[in-house]
Amino acid sequence: MLGELLHDAIAAINGHPLLSLGVLILAGYVFGRLCQLLRLPTITGYIVAGLVVSDSVAGIVDHHTVASLAPITEVALSFIAITIGGEFHFAKLRRTGGKILAITLFEAIFAAVMVSTVLGFLLLPFSYALLLGAIAAATAPAATVVIVRDLRARGEFVDYLFGVVAFDDAVSVLLFSIGFAVVTPLLMGGATDGAGILVAFGHGVAEIGLSALAGVVSGLVIHVVAGRRRPDNEVLLITLGVLFAATAGVLLLGLSALIANMCTGVVLVNLAARNRRVFAALEPITAPVFALFFILAGAELDLSVVGQGLVVVLGLVYLAARFAGKMAGVTVGSLVVRAPANVRRYLGFCLFPQAGVAIGLAMVVQGSALFVDAPEAVREMLRLLTNVVLFSVFVNELIGPLISRFGIVRGTARL
Repeated sequence: MLGELLHDAIAAINGHPLLSLGVLILAGYVFGRLCQLLRLPTITGYIVAGLVVSDSVAGIVDHHTVASLAPITEVALSFIAITIGGEFHFAKLRRTGGKILAITLFEAIFAAVMVSTVLGFLLLPFSYALLLGAIAAATAPAATVVIVRDLRARGEFVDYLFGVVAFDDAVSVLLFSIGFAVVTPLLMGGATDGAGILVAFGHGVAEIGLSALAGVVSGLVIHVVAGRRRPDNEVLLITLGVLFAATAGVLLLGLSALIANMCTGVVLVNLAARNRRVFAALEPITAPVFALFFILAGAELDLSVVGQGLVVVLGLVYLAARFAGKMAGVTVGSLVVRAPANVRRYLGFCLFPQAGVAIGLAMVVQGSALFVDAPEAVREMLRLLTNVVLFSVFVNELIGPLISRFGIVRGTARL
């Protein structure tokens, strides 16, 4: 009898999206409070809550229900990106923009080279190691933004941090485009084609440019329409309408929503001081949206990849090599551009998290002509690489916030 009641309750939860959302939010609140009591980042509790109620553990909210809530993730990422863009005052960029870009290039390239080298020498054929290295450059900005908000951190360190995670997405797209162009002919049994590499690089540049253009346009629309003397509720409605429409359009075109929405934030914060109203209007609804983002991220984690021995070994080596590359890149880049000492010491810790962009790049590989046309042995290896990325994301989601929080706390501490 009890089993039947439990089965009916779970069926009811998964039968109605609002009930599923209610369960996820309440679970997130409970685990978030537990983490606060344990002096852990609240978002760690959100991720654990999602994992506990998902198919991987308790099976309360099933995979199909979680997939149906995907638009919430897209909304949260648009908020995260516009928040980062809102920190990009041109006055600040004139002072530190070149330094930030240099540090970004160093940390992204060092991470890609470190992963490719270590895995290529120890465990994998070079072509596959190169592909994982290209994916390793990407950094997830979500945890960073939320932790900064929770800590109410400000100052030069945060300026550098937001700048690096913003530029990182664009650099990662370019590195992946080049790496994928090099790997494709190798795996298909041919030599690398210089023209193919140039074409792939051009595609990467075009994707970044078109994404940025879309963001600039949406920023201008919000500035013109919402910037007039309107009540705050109208500003919020107009902003949400433009932001959602622009995000959906960018995604449908296969462009980067992160880059587009970052550019929207950059346009708004630099066009007029009154556009601060836009960010203030979004403020009250960001907390629950961010919470749901991380709860859903936890619910999407698949414990089955943890049980695959080779995946775990490759994943742990990948994580260690990527972290070492990020830390070394930040250190060298900071020394080259003479960045502040706290940036050199602690910024690398904040670049450990990796999630959506990395999974997206892995999915690009699986959806490519390479995967469709390659021999079965190659397809099996590409599936293995996807699982390695998924495992690394699993670990990142659980311990990434802790490492990132450590870096932010120490980096913003008064010395």
